[in-house]
Amino acid sequence: MRYLTKSRFKLGMECPRKLYYHGKKDYANQSLEDSFLEALAEGGFQIGELAKLYYPGGYEVTNLDYEKALEDTNKLLKKENIIIYEAAIKHENLFSRVDILIKEGNKLKIIEVKSKSIKRDESMEGSRIDIKSGWLPYVEDIAFQKYLVEKSFPQYEVAGYLLLADKDSKCPSDGLNQKFKISKDKYGRKQVKLRGEISKEDLSEKILIEKDMDELCQVIYNKIYSYQGKETSFSNLLNLLSNTYKDDIPSLPHISRTCRDCEFKVGNEEVDSGLKSGFNECFKLIYDWEEEDFKEDNIFDLWDNRRIDDFIRDEKLKLTDLTKEDIGYKPDNESGLTRTERQWLQISKSRNKDKSYYIDKMNLKKEMDSWKYPLHFIDFETAQPVIPFKKGKSPYEGIAFQFSHHIVYEDGSIEHKNQYLNTEVGVDPNYDFLRKLKEALDKDKGTIFRYSNHENTYLNKIYEQLQEDKKDIEDREELSSFIRDITEHKVKIINEANGKKQEKKIEGSRNMVDMLKLVQKYYYDPCMKGSNSIKMVLPSVLNSSDFLKKKYSKPIYGSENGIKSLNFEDEIWVQFKDGQVVDPYQLLPKLFSDMSEKDCKLIASEDAESFGDTINHGGIAMMAYYRLQFEDIEKEVRSEVEQALLKYCELDTLAMVMIYEAWLDMIKYDYGKDY
Repeated sequence: MRYLTKSRFKLGMECPRKLYYHGKKDYANQSLEDSFLEALAEGGFQIGELAKLYYPGGYEVTNLDYEKALEDTNKLLKKENIIIYEAAIKHENLFSRVDILIKEGNKLKIIEVKSKSIKRDESMEGSRIDIKSGWLPYVEDIAFQKYLVEKSFPQYEVAGYLLLADKDSKCPSDGLNQKFKISKDKYGRKQVKLRGEISKEDLSEKILIEKDMDELCQVIYNKIYSYQGKETSFSNLLNLLSNTYKDDIPSLPHISRTCRDCEFKVGNEEVDSGLKSGFNECFKLIYDWEEEDFKEDNIFDLWDNRRIDDFIRDEKLKLTDLTKEDIGYKPDNESGLTRTERQWLQISKSRNKDKSYYIDKMNLKKEMDSWKYPLHFIDFETAQPVIPFKKGKSPYEGIAFQFSHHIVYEDGSIEHKNQYLNTEVGVDPNYDFLRKLKEALDKDKGTIFRYSNHENTYLNKIYEQLQEDKKDIEDREELSSFIRDITEHKVKIINEANGKKQEKKIEGSRNMVDMLKLVQKYYYDPCMKGSNSIKMVLPSVLNSSDFLKKKYSKPIYGSENGIKSLNFEDEIWVQFKDGQVVDPYQLLPKLFSDMSEKDCKLIASEDAESFGDTINHGGIAMMAYYRLQFEDIEKEVRSEVEQALLKYCELDTLAMVMIYEAWLDMIKYDYGKDY
């Protein structure tokens, strides 16, 4: 049977057409092949096991066969009172496995366990909409399951709950997260096993919280939905989606903002693979697009596009269709590009088929003139484990486990000066990380660079941890002062004019320079396709800069008389394929031999943020860190992964240096070779 499961229901709610593409090997699919990797990224594998400990004494339905799992579940439900994990429920063509099902007499309580976090007093209801958009998929998930259980067992009173990570809770013990380890069963499938005994202290305070979802489920049931251009109820929508999937019938396409993140696209690496693109099929059916149309820049490529819905409504789908009025073009007299000026620059270059880069030399030079040598380029790799490493910490408190540090001196010489990596199992490295970073940067007053707000955010998190930590930390004041000196943060102050609270930004005397903001204001290359990710900017500058091509096409990086490197030897960073510079990130070693090439590329991509709430920077590094923490990995393999991590992080700071070098060379043509 082709059941509409809860994961397929989620897919259908995103776009009914996806149900037709789903599972077909002749269609490209930019989703992870290994579902366990996604659970690992989101912390879901640990949360699921911890939840069982909060509801002990249950029976787990382990059979993977649909019909046998249903049979096992129904036998267990004959008991007066019982707890079932992964209970299989079916109604007509709808099927779901309920994370935790509790039966007490004629009452059924279903609990969907999610790794998403929430504050105890946080509401999922919106001020202008019934349910906040960020919570809607979660509410729909439990609503689907509750509907299914009520239809399957109409004689019972059914209550639906979400079990979420409690932001306000504190972990009751040290090392709790190390008691959930990943192993493989006899079939080679990954599973989670408890290691060691779970103590009373481990469970003395729950870090997961129940949220009663009955009222919000009713909101879902009462809504009017649109399907194929017609209004319908929730129950009828389920019938339509289930029948569509069961009979393998393609729904009529519906173009919306969600198409931007459609997984059924052919990626750059798959152009010659022969795989079909579901994304392309939809546009061909609705707008009669030809293959040539897809080669043009479209509205999903436009940077920071907040008017996608308007453009789709007006059938302005290509950048060449847009006018200044469409984007609300507003120039001003401030230094650098405004948001809409940058958008219009992108549109204009697309319209004129202009492949040349743009650089605001005058204003970028003004920025450069304020920098103090030596220049320091830093990058962090971080993680947010849902179950904290230490007692007293909250779920998803940040951990900084790695940094890389390049220096550029006034004479132009470069070296990879420092690095730090701590993957020791069960250890919270934050304070040690901070001490090593302070040691690396405290030797002079040179300007420090980061790329995006990530490093600033994590340093502020560690600052808060230092202030809240009750332990005797001898260098607390020195470390705190160091953080405040190189970061910016917001404080709430009272406005004397109106007496209201407002936020004020406080900058340290050596506040880090954000290179991402410099890119946004002063630099654009059409090859970046509207993205400002460093993983898009680096290949762009390498292909645009003759200086970089000439310099890094030689084995100078990590050579005796070249650029000092802590991890590379005689590395050639500029290599060509079909006349273009190969993305340097593609030259890095693979982190895990058991991870498919496709999954590696997806996790390492600029869009790694899309793999759940917890990945917000450096997806591949975070994934490697979690695997080193929670899987049993041989010593030799662990060492190989750690070496690969060091190379990944080193390239991130080298990329920043290369971008700086390219800009400096571009500016020299106008301001003299000695600039």
